[in-house]
Amino acid sequence: MESVDERSLIGSCGLYCGLCPRYQSNAPSRCQGCQLGTTRSYCSVYRCCVTKHKFLTCAECPQYPCGKLRRTLRIDRKEDSFLTHKQALPNLDEIRRDGLSSFLEEQRKRRLLAEYLIVNYNAGRSVTLYCTACALLPSRTVERTISRMERSLDKLSKHTKERKELAKEMRKLLEAAASDVHIDLALRRKTTRP
Repeated sequence: MESVDERSLIGSCGLYCGLCPRYQSNAPSRCQGCQLGTTRSYCSVYRCCVTKHKFLTCAECPQYPCGKLRRTLRIDRKEDSFLTHKQALPNLDEIRRDGLSSFLEEQRKRRLLAEYLIVNYNAGRSVTLYCTACALLPSRTVERTISRMERSLDKLSKHTKERKELAKEMRKLLEAAASDVHIDLALRRKTTRP
C-alpha cells in the first residue's frame, strides 16, 4: 500500500478525496485529489480558498460557510450531484472544532476501510458503494460490518466463492447497517417533470 499524505486529500470544500470513487479508481481518469489534481484549476472554491486567501480549507475562513461554498456543494437542493457532498460541511465543522490533525486521522481510518473493502469485496462495480459507506457511516459501523462478513465466511469459502457473491453479500450487510443507523446510501437524483 502506498504512503499517502492525508493533507493532500482534503478538498478546500471539506470533501475528503480519499473516499471519492474517482480517487480510488485504477482507470486512466483517476483523480489525484483536489489539492494535487486538475480539479483545482476550475474549482471556484479552491481558487477562492487556496489561491486567493491562502487557506487549506474553508474551515479557516472567517466567512465560512459562504454562499459560494453552499452553491458549489448544492447544500440547499433536494438532489445530490455527488453523495458525499453531504459530509462536506460536517467535515469542515469538525475541522473547526477538533483541528485538522484529528479530522485527518479519522479520515485515514475511513480511507483504509474503503480500500480494504475494494481489495477484498469488489467485483468491479462496488467502489462507489464502499466509498460512500465509509464516508457516511460511522467507522465503527463499517468495521463491525466487515467483521460480521468475515465471521460468516470460513477461510475456504472466502477463497472459493465467486467475487460477485462476496460483493453482493457485502452490499446487503452495508445497506442493512446503514438502515440501522438511519443513513441513506442511495443517490437522490433530480426528478424530471412529465
